[in-house]
Amino acid sequence: MDAVVTGGRSSLALLFEELAEPFTAEALFDQIPETVFFIKNAEGQYLCVNDTLVARCGQQSKSQLLGRTPSEVFGQELGRSYEAQDQEVLRSGRQLIGKLELHVYQPYGMGWCLTHKLPLHGREGQVVGLVGVSRDLAEPDVRDWDFGQIEATLAAAKSRLEAPPSVKEMAASASLSVYQLDRRMKRLFGLSTGQWLLKLRIEHACRELVETQLPIAQIALGCGYADQSAFTRQFRRTTGHSPSEFRKMGVL
Repeated sequence: MDAVVTGGRSSLALLFEELAEPFTAEALFDQIPETVFFIKNAEGQYLCVNDTLVARCGQQSKSQLLGRTPSEVFGQELGRSYEAQDQEVLRSGRQLIGKLELHVYQPYGMGWCLTHKLPLHGREGQVVGLVGVSRDLAEPDVRDWDFGQIEATLAAAKSRLEAPPSVKEMAASASLSVYQLDRRMKRLFGLSTGQWLLKLRIEHACRELVETQLPIAQIALGCGYADQSAFTRQFRRTTGHSPSEFRKMGVL
């Protein structure tokens, strides 16, 4: 819906000028415990965070995060992946939408989320910062009729991780088009079918890394990757860690 325009300026812009202080939505996101929210400046430092992020960093107050970079908050190993992601948004001015990630909050465990980051532009069009959210993925309702329709297809995919099916093969197995299957997956899991398959493979890899001493190359093959380097690149993109780093952490 287009903003109401008054005297050549939007009513929303006029409203914001009337506010006593800038509106950041911080207080609103403080009420959503399953979502991390933050605003960063052009140097990638936190300027605004919500209570959920504070808690997951094991801190007591927002002031302990403000003015700091992800590396200073999470440590170099994990922080550098967040910073690389931030810098790409800040450099390119492009949005990051629906990035599937496995976040690790030592010593509090880990969890899957979808991350979105948007650049913030100054009056002359330059990128001056970014705003982002990471929303936790919820478990699907197994009583849902749609879940029953694709349950066998999902079980079959889980049973053949060493040679995972394509999205097209999964759709055919469920007697659905790719579009129909994707729509059901997004409603049930909050993910596309391709993202669900990636999550399945990385989750299995995480368990193998922590619970066994299998060589990383063997784990890669067991998750359907042709070689260890391809597996390592995907694992790092999704978790922020290399497989060997994750194994040393021992978090599940």
